Amino acid sequence: MSLPDFSRTAMPSRNRIGRFLITGELGRGTLSTVYQGHDPVIDRPVAIKTSHCDLSPQQRRLQDRQLLNEARATARLSHPHIVTIFEASIEGPETYLVMEHLEGSALSSLLDVGRPFEFDVIAAICAKVAGALDHAHRHDVVHRDIKPANIFLVDDHRPKLVDFGIARAPNRVAVHVACTDNPDTLFCNNLLGTPNYMSPEQGSGENVDHRTDIYSLGAVMYQMLTGRTPFHAIETDALLELIRNKIPDQPHVLDATIPKALSRIAMKAMHKQPDKRYQHAADMRFDIKRYLVHRKLARRRLRMALRTPAARHPATGKLTLHSALLLCCAALSGAFVMWLLLR
Repeated sequence: MSLPDFSRTAMPSRNRIGRFLITGELGRGTLSTVYQGHDPVIDRPVAIKTSHCDLSPQQRRLQDRQLLNEARATARLSHPHIVTIFEASIEGPETYLVMEHLEGSALSSLLDVGRPFEFDVIAAICAKVAGALDHAHRHDVVHRDIKPANIFLVDDHRPKLVDFGIARAPNRVAVHVACTDNPDTLFCNNLLGTPNYMSPEQGSGENVDHRTDIYSLGAVMYQMLTGRTPFHAIETDALLELIRNKIPDQPHVLDATIPKALSRIAMKAMHKQPDKRYQHAADMRFDIKRYLVHRKLARRRLRMALRTPAARHPATGKLTLHSALLLCCAALSGAFVMWLLLR
């Protein structure tokens, strides 16, 4: 289950949940609604996530457990790229979470409208999400539903990881329910998550560890690079079969403009065998940061070379042949060093 997109606003049918004033509706999912609210005691805006009023008893039990799991998992974490939960209530007629109010858009909304991202921006976003995952994994929390809908972008591409409803944490409550009718997320025995971004072991209903999140982040990175998910199938069973057995085309093979370094990082994260993926999200973050540092140094060298008086012809102001050749050699040597580092 994913946190609904905060970009949609409508007036709710109620005006208060607990002590919190309701000022609008931010989004609506299959089982829950997120409202825009105001905390009159602290005097700050908040987002309030609660179950729909018209759920069946079984659906309400499911959703209440998901909300409780989300509160318990997120309470263990404190990270700038993970949404902050302020309060949770499981008393009275309804269960709800109160979290920080985010201004921005879910990554899924931007991808759905075909918004392109520069490669360095993709790398920066994925590095920050990897850092958030590393923090969660160090606190024994496995998200298990990493996907674009659960990566919220605020303040010019600053990601916030949201929705820990099906996270595996030491203090989570058990959820044993029949499959829901949500086409995007499966809740059926051990098969929890979103099919397009599930790791092979997660799609097989096997026990998973933190490396399933690394696979899912790799799938998100793949989609950001190429504009499409790694696998495509109408039926869920067919999609899961592809995830378990087929290797997707490498991003740089689909589009030659995609940096090979980022392509290889995504493919390593998505390796079928968990032992051959990045073993820790911090390792994936390190490789992405190394790519970004290399890019920054290359741009700096180029700027310095272009500012050198000898680099340009005194009469025309154009680059001399000698300077152009030096720049080409510098670029090639930088690319060779990057290849040595990432091979």
